[in-house]
Amino acid sequence: MSDQQSHRHGAFFGRRKGHPLRARQVELFGLLLPRLALNLSVPAPRDLAVLFPGPIDHVRLEIGFGGSEHLIAQAQASPRSGFIGCEPFVNGMAKALVAIDDLGLANIRLHHGDAVDLLGWLPAGSLARVDLLYPDPWPKRRHWKRRFVNADNVAALARVLRPGGEFRFATDWANYAEWTLLRLTRSPDFTWTAERADDWRKPWPDFGGTRYEAKAVREGRAPAYLTFRRN
Repeated sequence: MSDQQSHRHGAFFGRRKGHPLRARQVELFGLLLPRLALNLSVPAPRDLAVLFPGPIDHVRLEIGFGGSEHLIAQAQASPRSGFIGCEPFVNGMAKALVAIDDLGLANIRLHHGDAVDLLGWLPAGSLARVDLLYPDPWPKRRHWKRRFVNADNVAALARVLRPGGEFRFATDWANYAEWTLLRLTRSPDFTWTAERADDWRKPWPDFGGTRYEAKAVREGRAPAYLTFRRN
């Protein structure tokens, strides 16, 4: 497969692999990932809780979890929540597998591929929250069509979120924050929850940060934290 994924509207674009994997990471790709990977070739269960061995109150999704810091921290903090992590980048998936194995986490399932395919597979109203944190901003105008937030994907998010569920979005690019606000506030399915500036200037109380956020702050870019409630 080439470095550029398919040209479907809203599909993943970008690198899929960086540095060579270490021996343990290669081993976990062969042994652990098959146990945790969702099988999109068969219909999804109507209740996603059955994907997890322990009691699960609700299920959340993180799209493009990168180094997996946020996904792992959330899974540790909420053992009765089920988490689905979606990441097409090989090295990011490898880091998640190592952390899951080291910590013995049983409340994470993974999709090593395109989030568009995953959203199409998930049942309607099956998620309590979707997180999209520091996605590629595609800052050049000619690449804006590659941004994940678009009309089709907003509609897909609305379909899989239950009423009252949340879509959380973080970015350090002001243009992408404005882009996302415009597209989500246009949708009749979502309401922006901010009531004051601090609601989007400050991170969520349970947000532990990511390496991308730390880089943004070092480079002088102020992150925005947007929360949209499913109507």
